[in-house]
Amino acid sequence: MDAAVRHRRGRGRSFLPELTTTTTNISNRNRKWRSGDQHRMKNVDEFPQISSKEEIATFRNSQKQSVCVKMLQEGFHRSFSELFSLLQVEQQKRAESDPASAQQLQPEKLETMRLHLCRAEQAERSGSWSVVCEQRLVLGQYFSASEDRSLSLHFLRSCAGGERAGNCRAAAEARACVAELYLQQGELEQARQQAEQCLRQTEGGSSWSDSTGRLLQMRVRGTLWRIYDRLADAPLEARNYTDALRLLHRSHRVATESEDRQTEATAAYRLGLTYQSTGDHDTAKEFFSTCAQMCESLQDTEGLGNAYKAMAKSMESEGNTQEAVQCLEKFVEVTQRSGVKHNLVDACMVSTAERLTSSFSRMKSPVRQETCLCCRKLRCGWRVLVLSL
Repeated sequence: MDAAVRHRRGRGRSFLPELTTTTTNISNRNRKWRSGDQHRMKNVDEFPQISSKEEIATFRNSQKQSVCVKMLQEGFHRSFSELFSLLQVEQQKRAESDPASAQQLQPEKLETMRLHLCRAEQAERSGSWSVVCEQRLVLGQYFSASEDRSLSLHFLRSCAGGERAGNCRAAAEARACVAELYLQQGELEQARQQAEQCLRQTEGGSSWSDSTGRLLQMRVRGTLWRIYDRLADAPLEARNYTDALRLLHRSHRVATESEDRQTEATAAYRLGLTYQSTGDHDTAKEFFSTCAQMCESLQDTEGLGNAYKAMAKSMESEGNTQEAVQCLEKFVEVTQRSGVKHNLVDACMVSTAERLTSSFSRMKSPVRQETCLCCRKLRCGWRVLVLSL
């Protein structure tokens, strides 16, 4: 009996803790909470203010907010995330370049981005990857202004480099556009890589046409010709004719495959000039002759005149004066037909100097050789003068 009472009393003491202990624990917890609150408030004070009331009000009343809300309401969360990120990056770039002009994109541009991004996301959900590429290609071509070039590159690269896009027409055209943009920016090596990859990509779709109806393969070959031609400028300037000829032969081959005879004639002329610089006048004359034939069929009188003038220079270097004069006479005749003023002046000067040289060469005077030499120097001087105009 006593044991049972003692047991109940023991249970009562363990069930009801002492008041002093409870008060102490509560006090400790309150001190911890106050300390934590103060610490959190201190951290909050350390954070910079992200947006002012004016900025928040501007966003709430902006086209940007309207477009973003609409995308979220329609369930296009990935498109919203991409658009919002692009707008932030774009605004930061413009602010760094010109803080006074760091404005948001025009409403029509925002709406265009929303429309095609949402269409692309909808097509991706259904597995229509070609449609995804088409929508991104449209956006890449839409942002054609120089200030929007970063947006254009973003959409074109996302279209061309899509892992699930496969070998589709839109992805190939996007890669061709990327190559052309790199070429415009002077990033020749990146342009070459993109154009060569695009050319391989179009081998399985030789009948593909771009958005304008032009055969995509022909367009890429034309771009690749310009890239190789510009890549040859650096070795030519350094007189590294081996590398220059290697690039120019690639340029000529691609130009021939492009089926653009004007491009092929220009490539042949450039090769002829380079061989002329190396002293290989026989090969130079072959390319000049090819260029002249093509220009004549194209009725390109300026190109034909340039080919005759270059051919005459090679003949003169070989000592074939009579043939050089005949080429120059053709040059004068073609230039008179073309009516191109700077070539007409050049032709008249060269023709006059040649006639003077020819006249003095028939004289039996002891000063004939010196006079001929002076006339040749005069002729070269006129060339330098005219070409410097």
